[in-house]
Amino acid sequence: MQQALAAGVMFFQYRHKNGARKSIYETSVPLACIAREAHACFIVNDHADIAAAVDADGVHLGQDDLPIEFARRLLGTDKLIGISTHNGEQAKAAEVAGADYIGFGPIFPTATKDAGQTQGLERLSEIRRSVSIPLIAIGGINGSNVKEVFQSGADGAAIISAILSAQDIKAAAGQMVKLISDVRRV
Repeated sequence: MQQALAAGVMFFQYRHKNGARKSIYETSVPLACIAREAHACFIVNDHADIAAAVDADGVHLGQDDLPIEFARRLLGTDKLIGISTHNGEQAKAAEVAGADYIGFGPIFPTATKDAGQTQGLERLSEIRRSVSIPLIAIGGINGSNVKEVFQSGADGAAIISAILSAQDIKAAAGQMVKLISDVRRV
């Protein structure tokens, strides 16, 4: 996290799909503190109760997690709630249920997680036209395709492998921040 912060990344999601809940909590405590000190946003994946316990900025839910309305009861109105979606119906339902943002994908093939069928840029554009809340593209996003992702309507992009698989994480994160900044200026 420190290297990405130093490169200008300001939004982090802690995701440990198979981790024990106590371990997720214990890891989230210092991460939330580091993010708070840096004025960065810190989101806990899947667990609204852990997000509340560590005073994270919010939670990112999956389709099989706690429904948005119950996560909102736990977190209140000042915390972010995002949800992963894989089709137009899920995206519209998330907006109606009160999600602050949606993740959509996978846009491209990814080895980071089994997220189902690749959606592609055209579907991303369709989702952008169907919802008014922020849209975060997920899946296989890297330096060679991030520009197209934003041009297709994404407000943000979840980028994992392109940064974490690099030998120099800070440099890779910095490159992605620059690419995204350049695309947003156009």
